[in-house]
Amino acid sequence: MSDNLTKKRLRTSGITVIISLSLVLFMLGALGLIVINANKLSKHFKENVGFQIYLKDTASSAQTDGLLQEISNSKYAKSVNLINKEQAAEKLKADLGEDFVSFLGSNPLLNSLEVKLNANYANTDTLQIIEKSLLQKNYIKEVVYQKDMINNLNKNTKAIAFFILIFSGALLVVAIALINNTIRLSIYSQRFLIRTMYLVGATRSFISKPFIFKGVRQGIIAGIIASILLVGLLAISTRFIPDLLQLQDENLLLILFSAIVLVGVIISAFSAMLAVLRFLRLKTSDLYF
Repeated sequence: MSDNLTKKRLRTSGITVIISLSLVLFMLGALGLIVINANKLSKHFKENVGFQIYLKDTASSAQTDGLLQEISNSKYAKSVNLINKEQAAEKLKADLGEDFVSFLGSNPLLNSLEVKLNANYANTDTLQIIEKSLLQKNYIKEVVYQKDMINNLNKNTKAIAFFILIFSGALLVVAIALINNTIRLSIYSQRFLIRTMYLVGATRSFISKPFIFKGVRQGIIAGIIASILLVGLLAISTRFIPDLLQLQDENLLLILFSAIVLVGVIISAFSAMLAVLRFLRLKTSDLYF
């Protein structure tokens, strides 16, 4: 009866460790998803930042085509689109709901190029250099971009990245402490067995191996459970934010899930080893407290 009760307690303790470890790894994985998607969202927003180049009426077709080709081949441009004055007029008429061309008697708008930037170039310093270079061409009238919006975007991105970094570090420390305490408590019930094996001549490595291997198994199971929960979280999130699905990278997700399992194995096995060594160092009288 006593043996059955002990086995039942050990099973319950093992299940408790796996559940606790799964939840902690799930939180770490959720934070990993936030980090991955925060970077992608930041890149997505930055690559929607751009500027407009307005051409003078004297700009020839050859000059326009040459400029279009030059910008398309540049490192800073993600995309470039030519908008002639007729297209601009149609768009403005749709926005205003009035035919301003008929009212004015002519189309006052200019041909323009709409340029979207690569994320690494979406900052005002780079744009000022690009603007200065472009304005050296005598057929360009002006270069227009939203300086305040770009500055705010970069400022907010850095602030969010710093907050995530601090929060990640704090959560990792808490996670390690929680897992370590949970595993130590699960091994506590076997402290007399550990001590007895040590007293009859078993080496520390011999005693530790079963507990470490058990920790590895628990880490793998917990990591798999946490990964399944993260897949569910991601599936629910994409229902509310459909664009989130397009930002996902299968390779990065696979790396994240593998990292979760690996972290679970390392922390669980290491905590088990520390717990066993702690009970081996205790005096026999201290085992009762």
